[in-house]
Amino acid sequence: MADATTPVTTPAATPAGVFAHRPVLAEPLLAGLEPLEALLAGRPGGGLLIDCTLGGGGHSALLLEAHPGLRVLGLDQDPTARTAAAARLAPFGDRAAIVAANFAAYSPAEPALAVLADLGVSSPQLDVAERGFSFRLAGPIDMRMNPTAGETAAELIDRLEETALADLIYGYGEERLSRRIARRIKEQGPWGDPARPRDTAELAYLVAGCYPPAARRGRIHPATRTFQALRIAVNDELASLERLLAAAPTWLVSGGLLAIISFHSLEDRRVKTAFLSDERLERITRKPLVASPEEADANPRSRSAKLRIARRRP
Repeated sequence: MADATTPVTTPAATPAGVFAHRPVLAEPLLAGLEPLEALLAGRPGGGLLIDCTLGGGGHSALLLEAHPGLRVLGLDQDPTARTAAAARLAPFGDRAAIVAANFAAYSPAEPALAVLADLGVSSPQLDVAERGFSFRLAGPIDMRMNPTAGETAAELIDRLEETALADLIYGYGEERLSRRIARRIKEQGPWGDPARPRDTAELAYLVAGCYPPAARRGRIHPATRTFQALRIAVNDELASLERLLAAAPTWLVSGGLLAIISFHSLEDRRVKTAFLSDERLERITRKPLVASPEEADANPRSRSAKLRIARRRP
């Protein structure tokens, strides 16, 4: 995707409620990135933070408020997110810039004091049925972060053979019933035929039917792991994360900070391994920072969030 910078001084026509959400782990992130002040002190002209997953701009706004010498470059594939972030970051003027880009394919023009990535799907993306991420709301079986490019989840399901689909659901969703679920999905296909519209609610109902009745009433919806697996595959999320972990240290100045917020074990394992094995990095957090009980109660989606921070070695 070609880079396209969105002005942050232009008011955004954002639908009510879209991206009006609380950024997860805000307090641990601000505390963990406090060394930015020392880095900024040696740079009268200020310094750059790259927010690889800008979303609605919540984390970036907090960091810009906390560090007056900081500038933020925000990356996001989602046009709705970029529009919302432009409105939220407008008060910071030219201290904030927004680029339409996938972080896995980005190369910054200047070294950064910090790189941040929040790997979670935002609440607005989950809650807007038309995006096709939610198993609780009926919408197209899409799941693309960039809704204008790439293969939809429905097209992926139809393209894969049953065994490959089962392997995907098991590998990316850690779903123990993957074989049964894949068989049922393929039996009930096709899912991407325009002449026979299907939706996420129908797919979720089919997946839930693969579970014994008692298991369908747990705290976690039976379709959670299958939908996670499809979303990861559609957006190539794990490969993108691995590319970011390999590239981000080269974006940083000596002593620069790399902060990653992950939401499931597949992501966290990769972040932990990279922070341990990459000789360019020194871990700041030995164990991941997690939500306080108060935040977990106020925002259930923060319960699975884990923040790890590393520093670029000299």
